[in-house]
Amino acid sequence: DIGGRRIHIDCRGTGSPTVILESGLGSGGSVDWARVHDALARHTRTCAYDRAGIMWSDPKPGPQNAAAVADDLHATLAAVGISGPLVLVGHSIGGPYTRVYTGRYGDQVAGLVMVDASHPDQVARLRQVVKANVDPGKVVDIVRIANALSWTGLVRLMTNGQMPNLPTEAGAKIGAYTSHSIGGALSELQGFDRTMDQARIVRSFGDRPLIVLTAMAPYTPAQLKSLELSPQDGARMKQVWKSLQAEMAAMSTHGSQQTVPDSGHYIQIDRPDIVIAAVDRVVDAVRARQAPRSGRNIGEK
Repeated sequence: DIGGRRIHIDCRGTGSPTVILESGLGSGGSVDWARVHDALARHTRTCAYDRAGIMWSDPKPGPQNAAAVADDLHATLAAVGISGPLVLVGHSIGGPYTRVYTGRYGDQVAGLVMVDASHPDQVARLRQVVKANVDPGKVVDIVRIANALSWTGLVRLMTNGQMPNLPTEAGAKIGAYTSHSIGGALSELQGFDRTMDQARIVRSFGDRPLIVLTAMAPYTPAQLKSLELSPQDGARMKQVWKSLQAEMAAMSTHGSQQTVPDSGHYIQIDRPDIVIAAVDRVVDAVRARQAPRSGRNIGEK
């Protein structure tokens, strides 16, 4: 309970730092991490949670934006007794959310992993390359229609939570809650521009360990058709995306970028081993920083 609303958080494992998994835009929420959660929890305490209106979490009125998401997460962690240090792992729009969280509550954040994360300037930069449907605002009407029909069960029937490589049980959970989650996703989509404005203000992660994972699998024919792109334009867009991701890696003096040539946008589903290894490396880097300080404190007079 964070003050009249309930937020669902699923923490597994023990140890410090605590890993926080921030999902992308959509209806999957915490379940999007099904292929990595347990493996990460064997290394340290790992928590996935559902933002307002997604899966098991209560909805909230009005558009959702990064600052509101950060405040909700901060209140949730306080309610369950987690104060840090944290390693934030953000997928897609979860990247800007973790970016803003670091700007607001940076004393808690010790490291970050970006999983094909959104860049605040991606719409404008991609539009400069090709005249493609890269503006998420064009999706709003589709999502709004789906939201209006959610009570009929039509949305759940059409989108049943399945995607390639997602465990069947995880897909069933997402499908069962889609009619609820579509409203939360719409709220976040409506707040997209404000979220990007808020993320743009945070320009540096200092010297925090940071790994940026970038999905570089070529667009499929179906994706090219939906974006109205030629294969050549699709390749150009991928290169711009890679450059945007490199800019995020440069936000930390201890940042690095790793491209994943055989994965689509959901790297945690297509290549969970890559995400697990990256998070474990950042956790180990944070622990290495903490150990010398602890040693000095013990010997101080």
